[in-house]
Amino acid sequence: MIASRTAARTGRQRPSRSATARPRPPATRRDAVRNYQRILDAGREVLGESGADASMEQIAARAGVGVGTVYRRFASKDALIDELLLLAVEQLVAATDHALARTDGRGLQELMTVMGQSFADHARYASLLLDRPSDPAASRRIRTAVAELTTRAVAAGTVRPDVTPDDVLALIWAMRGLVQAGGNTPPSDWQRFLDIHLAGMRPVRDDPGRTAVPAAPRRDAMRPGHE
Repeated sequence: MIASRTAARTGRQRPSRSATARPRPPATRRDAVRNYQRILDAGREVLGESGADASMEQIAARAGVGVGTVYRRFASKDALIDELLLLAVEQLVAATDHALARTDGRGLQELMTVMGQSFADHARYASLLLDRPSDPAASRRIRTAVAELTTRAVAAGTVRPDVTPDDVLALIWAMRGLVQAGGNTPPSDWQRFLDIHLAGMRPVRDDPGRTAVPAAPRRDAMRPGHE
């Protein structure tokens, strides 16, 4: 509380919990907060339209601020992209915690739905995000949550007993691939794709003789080739 009051009086922020320093605006300046959000929103739009060719001048014009304001928040376009990735990961981690708080066996479906929406939100500039190194701690946290949520879903009877965490990870990767393929695929197709596969994962109670499908080989990473 004392540290918070001191920060409010001086306009200085407390250090970020993230290992990566992030240029957050002072909490006491509402215009700075608004500009920060405008820049992020504009960055998502312009990067989605122009990809790596997007310029800070374009982003500033879309945000309705001067280019100097953009550079005061982010030293470079790479810094802005890093921030967008950090925010996306933070949202997924928060969604993971929310899903784990559920006790009805449906946290797995909730988390996969949030992931699909996140992929869709960032699909138009996903290649730029994927160029960045992943956060190993966040990846481990999400993988562990997927395993736990799968176990809970099996115990609750919301998915078949032969469904494994690796099956779920494979579905997540397939869903992301569908979203990022782009082309003429409608933005909402990931939801239909997920719904079809979730239906296939549910127990078929009227077919007790149904044969279980052998588990696929284990995958040890959220992102191929990364921790």
